[in-house]
Amino acid sequence: MMSSFYRTLRSGLFSALLVLGTSALAPVAAKAPAYGYTALSVEQRALVDDLERRTFEWFWRSADPKTGLVPDSYPGHAFSSIAAVGFGLTAYGVGVERGYITRQQAVQRTLTTLRFFKNAPQNDSEDEASGYHGFYYHFLDMQTGKRARRYVEVSSVDTTLLLGGVLFAESYYDRDTPQEREIRQLADAIYRRVDWPWMQPRAPLISMGWTPGGKFIPADWKGYNEGMLVYILALGSPTHPVQPDAWKAWLATNHLHWGSFEGQTFLNFAPLFGHQYSETWVDFRGIRDAWSRQHGLDYFENSRRATLSQRSYAIANPGHWTGYGRNVWGLTASNGPGHVVLQGNGGTRRFYGYTARGAGLDDITDDGTIAPTAAGGSIAFAPEIVIPALEAMKRRYGKYIYNQYGFVDAFNLSFHDTARRLRTGRVVPGVGWVDSVQLGIDQGPIVLMIENWRSGFVWKVMRKNPYIRKGLQRAGFTGGWLAAKPAPP
Repeated sequence: MMSSFYRTLRSGLFSALLVLGTSALAPVAAKAPAYGYTALSVEQRALVDDLERRTFEWFWRSADPKTGLVPDSYPGHAFSSIAAVGFGLTAYGVGVERGYITRQQAVQRTLTTLRFFKNAPQNDSEDEASGYHGFYYHFLDMQTGKRARRYVEVSSVDTTLLLGGVLFAESYYDRDTPQEREIRQLADAIYRRVDWPWMQPRAPLISMGWTPGGKFIPADWKGYNEGMLVYILALGSPTHPVQPDAWKAWLATNHLHWGSFEGQTFLNFAPLFGHQYSETWVDFRGIRDAWSRQHGLDYFENSRRATLSQRSYAIANPGHWTGYGRNVWGLTASNGPGHVVLQGNGGTRRFYGYTARGAGLDDITDDGTIAPTAAGGSIAFAPEIVIPALEAMKRRYGKYIYNQYGFVDAFNLSFHDTARRLRTGRVVPGVGWVDSVQLGIDQGPIVLMIENWRSGFVWKVMRKNPYIRKGLQRAGFTGGWLAAKPAPP
């Protein structure tokens, strides 16, 4: 049984618990240099190609063929993560475009998945439902598709990440065939059913979740974080939308997180997943809301600066962790060696299991654990520093951290305690702790952001979705691709 600490973190509540800080402003980054796929060396292209293919295969091989449910972790999974399903639904389209699978294979897997979610039971029982009011439980049993454990919440953000894949499917499968028409109908029905105002017990903010026993979680999505996509989809709903003041309420505390960290001035959120998740599906390049217009940047540039700051943090390495440097960096929510306090020549060292690691103005949570998805999922933001990082990590430690599904979830070169019982991973003598699994919510940003960087594929598909466009416009976004005439459905 996982600890309550682990459960709380996995439910998304860490976004509400970050510690605020202050810092003087510092110079901003120069405009991103041109660094496209065609500019890479033959060896670098091979690296990117291999990583994208292997990470795609994780989704394709791990999903249950009868339900389409994607496990939270694999190999050795126990339950499905609905957010991982959203990444998987999108990855199948990448697989078609890259030639990994046929379109018909993707259609069949997508239909299986959408039929399951459309027909899954929705009610307020403790154990006999998959969701409620159109939302779904964070974790579902891989066999029954129902709530995996009594502690699992109906999650607003994980439902949102699932819907990212659902809406991708609605816009990508656009052919006039019976199967692709059914995909569009199912996707539309799943999205339209979500009762967003119900998830607003403290309106205009949106709650993080609900449980039959505890009712609404006493925390809301507020301030820059992965909740950005929650509000965009809630604003774009044609059936149960929230009001525009919800976006303003979400932005209300941004001033507390705006400032300088490691040479970059940006809107801070310490773990890099908070910058990656929404931008996996939404192209924020050149579009701005009232807040970003006021600060003279778009959210894409903001995420670029966050990525650059993390690399600078690793170079400075204030915690003196083993291995950190210009090409070994990246903190985000990930697995870790475990909740352990060790004493050594360097003093007391505190390690964690699964937690939201990060470095920024608002919080520093760092135990020496590097998650390759932190860099890999940021490739579209700053490829000129991400490609060398992926190269270095694979070259130096690939024997231990790179396998048939790409990079394992995380590794820690400072943890060498072989006497501890580990929840996941192993300690390699002379190297450190290395994980033994991949997580779906960490694999997703790698494969999808590689493709966004290479071709803009996912972004282009999502630009066609009327609900994404409506949500952005109701949030006050203007300019860029939003100013162009919408593509015909």
